[in-house]
Amino acid sequence: MGTAAGQRGRRQVMTSVGERVISDVPGTRNALVLRIYGFMISQLIHTAVELGIPDRLRDRPTASADLAAEAGTAPQPTHRLLRALAAVGVLDEPEQDRFVLSSFGEPLAENTEHSLSAITKLFCSPEVLRSWSELTHSIRTGESAFEHIHGMGLFPYLGGVPELAETFHTAMSENARFELPSIAAGYDFGQFRTIVDVGGGNGTLLSAILTRHPGTRGVLLDTAVGAAEATALLAANGLAERCDVVAGDFLESVPSGGDAYLIKSVLHNWDDDRVVRVLRNCRQAMGTTGTLLLIEPVVPAVTGPDTRIETVLSDLNMLVMTAGGKERTERQFRELLAAAGFILVSVTAPLPGTDLRVLQAKPV
Repeated sequence: MGTAAGQRGRRQVMTSVGERVISDVPGTRNALVLRIYGFMISQLIHTAVELGIPDRLRDRPTASADLAAEAGTAPQPTHRLLRALAAVGVLDEPEQDRFVLSSFGEPLAENTEHSLSAITKLFCSPEVLRSWSELTHSIRTGESAFEHIHGMGLFPYLGGVPELAETFHTAMSENARFELPSIAAGYDFGQFRTIVDVGGGNGTLLSAILTRHPGTRGVLLDTAVGAAEATALLAANGLAERCDVVAGDFLESVPSGGDAYLIKSVLHNWDDDRVVRVLRNCRQAMGTTGTLLLIEPVVPAVTGPDTRIETVLSDLNMLVMTAGGKERTERQFRELLAAAGFILVSVTAPLPGTDLRVLQAKPV
């Protein structure tokens, strides 16, 4: 039992794994081991998604041998995989050797409201995992591990690997759809006549804003691929007449005519010099009276209990995967904005359910 002092020196660590809780007494060792083994859990989940297990086991308890026959896998390894997925909460095993998707694992299915299927495939892909395995290289040199391995940047690489590019764009859309309600409801976009969405992708965000605010028009700027997808989506949503789509490069120029310029989840992909280029292009396009809206995570100046783990992991992911990309503090945003001719006037609280904030800036 130990002494009273020894008992006081022990910490009980409760580590949540899915819907289960692991109690570690006396200390942090087991909790730390679970973090060390984290890559194993992510690979369990990735394998399940690759094999379509979440979709196959929705609302249908199934024996492992039957699932193996359906999925074309070996029966005994399949049982071992399902057992591990149940242990981490992705599946339930209501009776011996009968497995079903749990409520915790529901987002891993493809056709769910807030699916994480493509995000799982992207972040557990060999390209991403191999890059993260070279995190030490990035820490030592400041260089992108992805470029170190592949000899080119992420976006040129995606241009030559269509399947991964499709997974990337689908994953970004999954994320956008989840964030949309918080963004659209968390800021009054209806105060603007014309919103220019810089790097607006397939138009998911701008479509939601225009639908919510029928008196507002839109302009979307993206690459030729993104612009084509946005044209189709806006037309499908009945918004083609209220939104112009422009194919171009925001590092070169930005369409004029907007009284608000919106940039969401774009700047963290780029180094400071190129961020300033994008912001200066916006400053030139909007004249002296527009509003700049950045929707990005904001890294706290001091890491504390309220620091979002996804923010700091995203920051390291930018280090590993891009040449100079990063998540930024409010001070860093303020300095970049000043260099481009803006003054930061307000920063919202995190939008509900996300680590995103709206940073509003005005030209000076």
